[in-house]
Amino acid sequence: MKIAKKDNKSQFAKASPPGRLEGLFFLIGFMACGKTSIGKLVAERTGYDFVDLDQWIESDKGRSVQQIFAEQGEDAFRKLEHEYLQKACLLQHTIVATGGGVPCFYNNMELMNSAGKTIYLKFPPEKLHANLTGFGNLLGLMPQSRPLIAGKSDDELLQFIRETLAEREQYYRQADFIVSGNDAEIAEQIIKKIAV
Repeated sequence: MKIAKKDNKSQFAKASPPGRLEGLFFLIGFMACGKTSIGKLVAERTGYDFVDLDQWIESDKGRSVQQIFAEQGEDAFRKLEHEYLQKACLLQHTIVATGGGVPCFYNNMELMNSAGKTIYLKFPPEKLHANLTGFGNLLGLMPQSRPLIAGKSDDELLQFIRETLAEREQYYRQADFIVSGNDAEIAEQIIKKIAV
């Protein structure tokens, strides 16, 4: 597995023994809440390594998350996601951006809370919808590239976000910290949590 380093070089991760690691932070939240972009920003500013769980899976498997969903189904993907999360729990000095559904399956939330600190990036449905359909399209966050929302109309997408977010909130709220605001404000809040 390659990890983004502060100097933009990639190196293989070093695993550490199990147990709560103060230098391991998991960013959780709904799709398009900024886990990857904010995680990279925080890693750059703090010198931490950065791992995007979906990108790690895609790199190792040579297929996109969308292809894995289409070829093997959601259950197979969630199992794969769980396996990679277990590997991520052994990392040190790392910020991990998880997929939006990660906290909701298996014992993933318990795993993350045991191995490190979890930070929920909280946004209202309307903001998440705007991220996916407005400016987010320019950033590659297009709904058609995300298996759970591909093919939905604008109204269907907003309804899906509202319903799914309401279901997932019980898991997201188990995070050690909850942050909100714009990307820069969230990054500052996370940096302060890391510095403690």
